[in-house]
Amino acid sequence: MELTITLLTGALLAVAAAAAVGPRLGVPAPLILVLLGVGVSVLPGVPAVTLSPEIVLVGVLPPLLYSASASMPAMHLRREVGAVSALSVVLVVVSALALGGLLTLLVPGLEYGWAVALGAVVSPTDAVATAVVKRAPVSQRVSALLEGEGLLNDASALVLLRAAIASAAATVSLWDVLGQFAWAVLVAVVVGIAVGHLSLSLRRRVGDPTVTTLLSFVVPFAAALPTEALGGSGLVAAVAAGLVVGRRGPRLLSPQQRRSDEESWATLSLVLEGGIFLLMGLEIAGIVADAGGTGVAVRALGTAAVTLVAALLVRAAVVAPLLGLLHLRGHRGQLVRGRVEEMRRQLEEGLPLTPPGRHRRRWRDAPDVRERLSRRIQVLLADIDYLTASPLGPREGAVVVWAGMRGAVTVAAAQTLPTGSDGPQERSLLVLVAFAVAALSLLVQGGSLGLLVRWLRPGTDDPAAVAAERREVVQLARDSADAVAATEGQTPREHRVAQLRAAREALLDARDLGVYDADVLTAVLAVVDAEQISLDLRG
Repeated sequence: MELTITLLTGALLAVAAAAAVGPRLGVPAPLILVLLGVGVSVLPGVPAVTLSPEIVLVGVLPPLLYSASASMPAMHLRREVGAVSALSVVLVVVSALALGGLLTLLVPGLEYGWAVALGAVVSPTDAVATAVVKRAPVSQRVSALLEGEGLLNDASALVLLRAAIASAAATVSLWDVLGQFAWAVLVAVVVGIAVGHLSLSLRRRVGDPTVTTLLSFVVPFAAALPTEALGGSGLVAAVAAGLVVGRRGPRLLSPQQRRSDEESWATLSLVLEGGIFLLMGLEIAGIVADAGGTGVAVRALGTAAVTLVAALLVRAAVVAPLLGLLHLRGHRGQLVRGRVEEMRRQLEEGLPLTPPGRHRRRWRDAPDVRERLSRRIQVLLADIDYLTASPLGPREGAVVVWAGMRGAVTVAAAQTLPTGSDGPQERSLLVLVAFAVAALSLLVQGGSLGLLVRWLRPGTDDPAAVAAERREVVQLARDSADAVAATEGQTPREHRVAQLRAAREALLDARDLGVYDADVLTAVLAVVDAEQISLDLRG
């Protein structure tokens, strides 16, 4: 017991040190932890470490993805849903099939079904690894694309992995695979949304912030485990629950409850992220020994290098036309902007409207319809501004390609390959190749991403525009607060709390419309919450 506690203490200190030192050195913390784990694993007397893949796929990933999705603005995901779908689904499928064909050439005797299975293993980017780009000087749109991809592509890869394993053992049609994928996503979305709403309904009735935070730790597992039992994707369910909590939580939970959630989840995510990369490095000695020693490791390293290069080329081949489509989407938005603004003017002046041809038969000019249409026009204009303010060109595309790093998910998924007669004869080699791909990706891509960004100088958000927008948001909060008059018998503290609630509602309404930058709104909302917490502490 003392040895276990000592090891856990050392692991926590290593995670904390990597998180503190990494940014100062310009080296990603996951890379430091992987290298540290590899170094410890090869020391004399250190036993082989074997991590069950279920611990990662069921115990670690759901809370990490839940935490990431709860903090990600839902508006970003909605605006980039097409691009995120292309990166998290289409790219995973294309990469798995293409890399499968390459691996049959690199590993003689490997059946195509098992090669596609390994291709599915190394295809998804790691949500934790790609979070490195959020600290780089890139636009918010690039970060949103990579974050959305990292949230969803794990589920696509795992569904494809199951299908590839089944096809290697028996005959599985394309329709079977599509049916599995559709069912996995449908069940996950339904269960995840339901669990998200139920958790908020329960937690808003509990006043103690510590208790509500403890209940929030249950939410990702309450969404993932039933979904897996129904044949769905537990990871997508955790993401769906997180998106619901992130969007509805500020309206239903008190500032104290949300502040407790943010601090506790930040600490838990840091421990889980760091621990999984440290364990990933510690596993290397055991994986090399199982594969057959140093000679096999050198062969696996060469195979992994070629596979990683091919994966990046496939990623570039998908990202390039995707950028073209996104450019056309932004251009189309600029073309229709004039008509949309004219409709907004007609609504504001109370003039009769004449919708486009296909909507004329169903058009009903009534106050409630005008209100809904006015809201939709606001959202549409905000979307157009978002697309035109942050265009994605070749430099941004290069960052998107290079930031697609592999990580612990690849290693864990590789270890789910069947053993014995049910699995491939080259299983140990395939697991080692998957580990090498993930390690090389972190080492090469993660270690050079900062240099690449400084060299390419991709477009970033204009600081002056951000500052001006912040002033507008602050003024919106002040105006909303000032509009609340004191009522008879109301104490000054109660009046101020009512003003802060009005300011919060105005900020959240603006968030839902997307008329302001999400990070700016979040920062101002934090100030409003801080003042209310201060009043409660003094009251």
